[in-house]
Amino acid sequence: MTDLRHYDVIVSPSITEKSTLVSEQNQVVFNVAKDASKPEIKAAVEALFGVKVTGVNTLIRKGKTRRFRGFAGKKKDVKKAIVTLAEGQSIDVSTGL
Repeated sequence: MTDLRHYDVIVSPSITEKSTLVSEQNQVVFNVAKDASKPEIKAAVEALFGVKVTGVNTLIRKGKTRRFRGFAGKKKDVKKAIVTLAEGQSIDVSTGL
């Protein structure tokens, strides 16, 4: 039984051109909760996908300012986690959970 907190930690996979390039180095990119720590992210990925994680790098992408009909708005900040998997392990992010 997986802890329900694991589903709150990992928001979605990040499917971009860069994330497909790093998948060749046995890495996967996820959008994660803003308050998630590296050990929590590692535990969530290992529990949900059944793989061995060797490292977690995180970054916060700041939200851009956008204008709509003359009013300034701001997109949300997004925290991303670049998860490095053990040799021979892989996650197919296109299938989902």
